[in-house]
Amino acid sequence: MSAEAPTQVAPGVHRLGNELINCYLLEEGNDLTLVDGGLPGFRPQLDAYLQSRGRSIKDIVAVILTHAHGDHVGMVEHVRADSGAPVHAHHKEEHMARTGKVHPRDGSILPYLRYPALYKLFFVAGRLGVARTPNIEAVTTFDDHADLDVPGRPRAVPTPGHSPGHVVFHLPEQGVLITGDAICNYNPLTGRRGPQLMPRAFAYDTKTMLQSLDNVAGIDATLTLFGHGEPWTDPPAEAVARARERGIT
Repeated sequence: MSAEAPTQVAPGVHRLGNELINCYLLEEGNDLTLVDGGLPGFRPQLDAYLQSRGRSIKDIVAVILTHAHGDHVGMVEHVRADSGAPVHAHHKEEHMARTGKVHPRDGSILPYLRYPALYKLFFVAGRLGVARTPNIEAVTTFDDHADLDVPGRPRAVPTPGHSPGHVVFHLPEQGVLITGDAICNYNPLTGRRGPQLMPRAFAYDTKTMLQSLDNVAGIDATLTLFGHGEPWTDPPAEAVARARERGIT
């Protein structure tokens, strides 16, 4: 995917965003689910992509969150307000989603200051309005291992650590796994590519994040989609093995 070119990556699964941050649309019949909300500046891209497919924002009937960090909820409140779609998040993410107050971090940003990727991320996120991300006024919560009754029929698998209530979404019928930030294929602070953990400067609890890889490794999928980085077509267990080999980032 080029920096500004949404695409269908699997039947009924569409990837949006840019080269640094991804979000996804799930399509089932006439209805759509938005998976995560990227940055506020992604909204024109979303509207244009929907229009190109003969759809509109009103066709989004649900929004689901892997977690509530600012780079995953940027356009969610405006989509919720304009579409009327409920926003679903794990109950441990509700407070962050509704208030914008982020949990304590497990590491400092200072060791990453030597990486050009950090400055690129901050520039792009700033240009696309991360500081203007509105809080989500209404959130419907779910618990661990919830089967969500939304287009795409995803199952929420608990993967806490990056954030307190982080989940990944497994779409068994499509053979797709959406990892959010439980694991990434591009490190947004170091610029390193390949399956790995997100940097500890963004994490709530790195030890728990490592333990949660067990839940990712056990998922059967032929396509893994990340919050950061390109899709992965080997088994999730192989991505997990590489992330474990690389260790804390």
